[in-house]
Amino acid sequence: MLTRRIANFEVSAIGLGCMNLSHAYGAPVSPEQGERVLLTALDAGVTLFDTAALYGFGANETLVGRVMKPHRHRFTLASKCGMQGVDVNGDGKPVRVIDGRPETLRQTCEDSLRRLQTDVIDLYYLHRWDQRVPIEDSVGALADLVRAGKIRSIGLSEVSAATLRRAAAVHPIAALQTEYSLWTRNPEIAVLDACRELGTAFVAFSPVARGFLCGPMDVNALDAKDIRRAMPRFSPDHYAANARLLPAYQALAAEAGCTPAQLAIAWLLQRGEHIIPIPGTTSVDHLLEDLGAAKVQLSADVVARVEALINQQTVSGPRYNPQGTGEVDTESF
Repeated sequence: MLTRRIANFEVSAIGLGCMNLSHAYGAPVSPEQGERVLLTALDAGVTLFDTAALYGFGANETLVGRVMKPHRHRFTLASKCGMQGVDVNGDGKPVRVIDGRPETLRQTCEDSLRRLQTDVIDLYYLHRWDQRVPIEDSVGALADLVRAGKIRSIGLSEVSAATLRRAAAVHPIAALQTEYSLWTRNPEIAVLDACRELGTAFVAFSPVARGFLCGPMDVNALDAKDIRRAMPRFSPDHYAANARLLPAYQALAAEAGCTPAQLAIAWLLQRGEHIIPIPGTTSVDHLLEDLGAAKVQLSADVVARVEALINQQTVSGPRYNPQGTGEVDTESF
């Protein structure tokens, strides 16, 4: 496996986003299947595993902690705070809450360390910037956790270049994580350059466009709890327009000698040495397919044609609905 750097960590050029195993795209997989995916990734050379307090309201961290504890020395562990499940109504049913107050971040870290069964988290992201709290205050709390030995480095998720610079003035930012794929090109506005300038790795989540770039799907058959149901690009009308891009995209993948998913991930790898995609999956076969992208070399001609085919002008629909858009600080076209 090719490697790239996040601060002082040398990690696999393709990491594993663990969210899918417990959260977001329908019913969680069985504990046994989650274990199979995690251990297959480790044995295949993945050394960056990404989870969060939010995923499954702690269930994903618990899974990662149980399965990966015996192998803790073999990988870089990333998790996130600042957005988690909270029993706000006292009915035992947690709801998603964004909370970047220093005292909340400290408590979330303690909870995550316990669930992950580790003494230290290598890379700890602020999952969302709580815009009621100055970014300097939230990052300052994370810097205190670095000094206390609870975490080794700080990351940010879904923030703009301007917010990254404000945060970096408080403490070095090891990584910035944002959705990035052929159909979500927003990081190209400013964040990729800011990361390169500051020595911050860019971690690309949803590199296969939340499954869109893997091939046609029936959006009407998505699970009732699938988060894509609230994403405009997967609404029937927008999806029908976007699906018209897929035949030409699949032809380009065949020309490049790879699968559509591998084309999407290989494109990201060739966009910059500081970019690390973290695809997620519940399938061992899909996992191994994704990791095969590390061996794909795309010609300049294929890159130019795929970028012209799928970009912010050709994709129908915004990335998030109004609520989701209001919760992130990323630049938009």
